[in-house]
Amino acid sequence: MKKVVLAGGTGFVGQDFAPRFENLGYSVYIISRQPGHIPWADRGAIVEALEGAALLINLAGKSVNCRYTEENRRIIMDSRTETTHILGEAVLACTQPPELWINSSTATIYRHAEDRPMTEKDGEIGSGFSVEVAKAWERAFFEFELPSTRQVALRIAIVLGKGGVMEPLTNLVRFGLGGAQGAGTQQFSWIHIEDLFRMVLFLQEQRQLEGVFNASSPHPVTNRELMASLRQQMGIRVGLPSPRWMLELGAIFIRTETELVLKSRWVIPDRMEREGFNFNYATLEAALADILQPSR
Repeated sequence: MKKVVLAGGTGFVGQDFAPRFENLGYSVYIISRQPGHIPWADRGAIVEALEGAALLINLAGKSVNCRYTEENRRIIMDSRTETTHILGEAVLACTQPPELWINSSTATIYRHAEDRPMTEKDGEIGSGFSVEVAKAWERAFFEFELPSTRQVALRIAIVLGKGGVMEPLTNLVRFGLGGAQGAGTQQFSWIHIEDLFRMVLFLQEQRQLEGVFNASSPHPVTNRELMASLRQQMGIRVGLPSPRWMLELGAIFIRTETELVLKSRWVIPDRMEREGFNFNYATLEAALADILQPSR
């Protein structure tokens, strides 16, 4: 039976991917710190899981939805780079290594952009803590030379599905706070979780592909358009805006960072589209209708 290894597979994306792979006939192995999974400290068990695997997907990393204290910064960085190093060493130890290793990265690696979209070829790398994490993450991944394993880094935009980021967004709308956040002109790059999974399968099938790919919809929207679409889909006409000062104050109380909503991520999946990938949910309206309609 074919097998896939999901490293850090207990988060939003991993929990969605696991049953999808099982439905396709894969045996799914999960590496995590949770009981019942392969522990990160057991290098032998990790190598055993990777032996003969069709696919390794690394999703590991502490959530960035927290205050960037010195301790949290260290954990955010180490939880990405150290796990990537563990996996790279395990792949090298395999007699029959995985055919493809897809490592998560983030669309946040690009600069704040309201003037033009960022592609893999022409995108400008930004600055700041989140960008340094993304750069270190990709550097840790590509420093491994793996002659028998293709390597792909997915710079993933905000993933939309049932759960995850949709919960706080829909709660804002329900409680009347579904207006623009900050100026509202910042770009919101996103991808439906089904298209993210299909993208993984596409990369697996297209054996000539490797390197960096943007994992995002071809049609990003502004924050103002995002919130308006949410209100429309949920049947709520009015949404109060959240000015920057209010977001800064609120972020302190809920222990997060305003960068998560105020940074303009304008990312286009140029390489994917040029290689012939087609999106099932190319527009935000289609994605939100799929995610929200059944719950009405």
